[in-house]
Amino acid sequence: MESRSELAAEKKRSGLCSCAQAIVTSYPELTGLDEETAMAATAAFGAGMGNMEGTCGALVGAGIVLGLHHKDKAKAMKAMRQIMTQFQAQNGATQCRLLKGVGTGRVLRECHDCVADAARLLERHAKA
Repeated sequence: MESRSELAAEKKRSGLCSCAQAIVTSYPELTGLDEETAMAATAAFGAGMGNMEGTCGALVGAGIVLGLHHKDKAKAMKAMRQIMTQFQAQNGATQCRLLKGVGTGRVLRECHDCVADAARLLERHAKA
């Protein structure tokens, strides 16, 4: 699979996509979703489930792609667990508010970088 991490990061950087949308729309061959459907299906998952309290939208998007790609709950969950563990180790958090430094004033990772990281991890684990 050709890496789409920079494409996904640029979609986020452009401001036209949330983190989840940037991930899901970058992998139509894995999801089977057209752009319009992918955008609509992930509309509520940006900004940590819409309020920065939840999981990073890029990780949510990766989970959606894994589920649609693997079509197997156990396989998708195993891959997602590995992605979450590796993302946490790399970035210090998986929660949007912590990544953005809300309450701490210390930004751990910019959104477009989170998207690129999640995309790279997704590509690695979508093969399994």
